[in-house]
Amino acid sequence: MKSRSVLFAGLALSSLALAACGNNAPTPHVFAPTPSTAAAPAAASTAPAASTATPASVPAPQQTAANDTPAPPAQAYTGPALVPGVDYEEIPGGQPFAPNDGKVEVVEFFNYICPGCNAFEQGFETWEQRQAADVRITLVPATFRPDFTEYAKVYYAAQALGVAEKAHKAVFDAIHLQGILPGEGQPFDADKVAAFYAQFGVDPAQFKNTLSSFAVSGKINRAKQYMIASKIMSTPSLVVDGKYLVKGKSWDDMLRIADGLVAQQRATAGK
Repeated sequence: MKSRSVLFAGLALSSLALAACGNNAPTPHVFAPTPSTAAAPAAASTAPAASTATPASVPAPQQTAANDTPAPPAQAYTGPALVPGVDYEEIPGGQPFAPNDGKVEVVEFFNYICPGCNAFEQGFETWEQRQAADVRITLVPATFRPDFTEYAKVYYAAQALGVAEKAHKAVFDAIHLQGILPGEGQPFDADKVAAFYAQFGVDPAQFKNTLSSFAVSGKINRAKQYMIASKIMSTPSLVVDGKYLVKGKSWDDMLRIADGLVAQQRATAGK
């Protein structure tokens, strides 16, 4: 699987408003009063406050080790022509989460307790595996509410300890399939989560200390700032090169649109 990158910057930002967790499953699940439909990702009834601030210049992200499988070649987009305002929204003044370094960046906004993100994960992972070497996948955990923020800290703590990528799918399964980690509507249990990560070679005490570290706090603040700048109101959400917020009528449609936008950015850059 291609590497997923994350980024550190210590920027302060106030808490965000409630937002929806999109879900294309037969029984829609939302966190905001506005109902979703089974056909499209849900939108929140209250959007985060708009921000015109340009994200600060930051160093290149730290990347986890990739496996030895060579990336497939770039594929031409053969789907229907993309329609602005229907398939995607342009983000005014949008910038990538991290310096492009000659790649097309695709950011996934997600959270472990989001049922829609869990439903989206398998298809997104398959999509990721067929991306060419000039595509960089960046995961940004959403921090809409306190319960989202706790699991955003979990992701960043795991990243700081070098186990975020190999534990990623297991955390979704532990919450949504096995029920061994607390999910939405349940009190967060740092001890239980820290003990869970022991199977990946992490000392539970070290994991708990990392959850409350300055480094993790800085990454949380950076994620909040970028969510506001990208106008994110639901999860999962995809943003291409910081410029385009993917819409779509289903999970598969979101990935089709992402393919089209990646090809568009590749052509624009003359890659």
